[in-house]
Amino acid sequence: MITADLKGRRALVTGGASGIGLATVTMLAEMGATVALNHLEDDPAGPDRVAELRGRGLDVTEAPGNVAIPGNAEEMVETAIASMGGLDYLVNNAGVSGTRDKIPPSELDRMTEEFWQLLLNTNLIGAFRCAHAASDALKAARGAVVNMTSIAGIGQQGSSIAYAASKSALVSLTRSLARGLAPEVRVNAVAPGQTKTPWTENWPEERKQWARDLAVLKRRSDPEDIAEAVLFLCAGASMVTGHVLVVDGGMTL
Repeated sequence: MITADLKGRRALVTGGASGIGLATVTMLAEMGATVALNHLEDDPAGPDRVAELRGRGLDVTEAPGNVAIPGNAEEMVETAIASMGGLDYLVNNAGVSGTRDKIPPSELDRMTEEFWQLLLNTNLIGAFRCAHAASDALKAARGAVVNMTSIAGIGQQGSSIAYAASKSALVSLTRSLARGLAPEVRVNAVAPGQTKTPWTENWPEERKQWARDLAVLKRRSDPEDIAEAVLFLCAGASMVTGHVLVVDGGMTL
C-alpha cells in the first residue's frame, strides 16, 4: 500500500459511511488528514462510523447532507469547509444505482423519469454541486478533486442504462472541471470494477464469480484497493489531471 504524510491536510468524502467511501475516509485519516465524512442526515451509520474512527484516534468529523438536493449539498460542503478551516481534497464518492438487480438494456419502460432524476441528481449533478461549492477553498489550497465513476462509465453496461449514462457523464464532467478549475486544482476520476461493498455482497454468487473470471488478476476489488487509487490522485500525481484511473483487476482489458 502506498503511504503519504497528510498532516495538516483537510478532506471531504461524500457517501463516506460505508464501502469505498468509508475505506477512503479511513485511509486518508490514517495518513494524518482531517476528514469530514458525509452521510445522509437520517443514516445512523454515519455517526456510528465517525465515533468508531475517532475512538481510534483519527481526526474525523461528521458532514451530514444529501448531495442530490440543491442547496443542501452546498450547505453541507460549506459547513464542512468552515469546520476544518479549508479544504485540500474533495472526493465525490456518493452515488446510487437505484436497483439491486441489473435492468437489461431492452427494458426501456423501467427507465422512468423518477429513476433518471434519482441517478442523475446524485451521481452527476451532486458531484458538480459539491465541486462548485468547494472550488474557492480548493483553489486557495491548490487541492484536488477525485470523482468516483465506474467501468460502467467507460463502456461496460453496469446495472442499468441510466446508471451507465450517469457515470459516463461523470467522466465528461471530470474532464470539464479539470479545465475549469485549472491551474490551481487537479480533477481526476477513479473507475472501479466490481468491488466488495455492502451493495454488492447480496448479489448472486455467479455474478461475483463472473467478475473474478473476467478480471485477469482473478479477484474482485476490496474497498481499500479503490481508496489507494484515490489517495494517489489526491496526495501525489502532481501532473495528472482530467484522467480516469481504472481500478478493476483487468476486467476491461
